[in-house]
Amino acid sequence: MSAAPALEFAGHSFVPLADRALFWPRHGALIVADLHLEKASWYAAHGQPLPPYDSHDTLDRLARLAAGTGARAIWCLGDSFHDRDAATRIAAAVAARLDKLAAAARILWIAGNHDGLSGSAWGGEVADELIVDGIVLRHQSERTERRPEISGHFHPKLRRTVRGRSVARPCFAGDAQRLILPAFGSLTGGLDVDAAAIAENFPREYRAMLVANGRLLTFPCGGGAADDATASAATAAR
Repeated sequence: MSAAPALEFAGHSFVPLADRALFWPRHGALIVADLHLEKASWYAAHGQPLPPYDSHDTLDRLARLAAGTGARAIWCLGDSFHDRDAATRIAAAVAARLDKLAAAARILWIAGNHDGLSGSAWGGEVADELIVDGIVLRHQSERTERRPEISGHFHPKLRRTVRGRSVARPCFAGDAQRLILPAFGSLTGGLDVDAAAIAENFPREYRAMLVANGRLLTFPCGGGAADDATASAATAAR
């Protein structure tokens, strides 16, 4: 696991991780969004068979990050399961892994628009949102929110053309008030970080951020094309 230098946000120090997650040392919390567990089985149930290994791979990566960071808590920012009926399809081995994960770290499931979680689930508690040190953690950003906010939902992905080649990487999107996490799930797509659905959450210029070779690379978004410095950084991220 490779970590970037600390990311300062809302007066607190976070560690963005190359594997699409955020660690908050102050609380020993590993923060992830959009696991979309059991997505492959959903496709299979709808006539498009996919190898049923996405949940295992996602949990492999989550367990490695939890162990590598020494996380005492795991905060999942919504759409942790791909649909409301995922529990009816989940394999016993996957359920057992969730129980094991919950035994090692306190899990909080923030309810998303896909998963329909409520009450308690899979060894963790469920909440609509979480407020920690004045920062709101929720599934989808609310443009009217005046407090600092960390969210998911949009699956931001940086796409740039560098030397005639297309480069695409999951990324964080943020400014001084809002931070949107990339999708953590192994079987998730991405929305262009410059897309209107993401840009409208930021009143002014914002940044796309990703971790490569132990460095946090930043790219301006919100009305500007990548300049030479951005293109060089994208090359380094390949």
